[in-house]
Amino acid sequence: IFFVRDYDPELNKNNVLARMLEHKEAIISHLSWVSLFLGFHTLGLYIHNDTVVAFGQPEKQILFEPLFAEYIQAASGKAVYQFDVLLASSTSPATAAGNQVWLPGWLEAINNPKTDLFLKIGPGDFLVHHAIALGLHVTALILVKGALDARGSKLMP
Repeated sequence: IFFVRDYDPELNKNNVLARMLEHKEAIISHLSWVSLFLGFHTLGLYIHNDTVVAFGQPEKQILFEPLFAEYIQAASGKAVYQFDVLLASSTSPATAAGNQVWLPGWLEAINNPKTDLFLKIGPGDFLVHHAIALGLHVTALILVKGALDARGSKLMP
């Protein structure tokens, strides 16, 4: 509503809102191609995997391991991935400081098989994360396009 009703270009020279309006085409086009890329690839993988499973050949599925998500979990202390980084490394300064200062018992809680705080993630999580990213990017595209293009529309006075 602010962009349509109250925005004054003279009062908003060289600030964030003015720069966003100057680059609205680039912002919208980038959100658009990211949304298309995520949509086609995520949907394509879901269709392919569902089809090969339906035809009785599950070994032909395209399964991507979520390496970046595993790395983030390892950096938080999950030892199952065997990354030697931050809290997953016993020689790391972060581990030494963490055991003494903050959250004693954190590593035991994360790596205890009975109370698994961080579940082991796999290819299904990779697809779900990309589907969620698609939804978020499409939502952002709709909201930004509506906000940035409303000023010149005939629907709003």
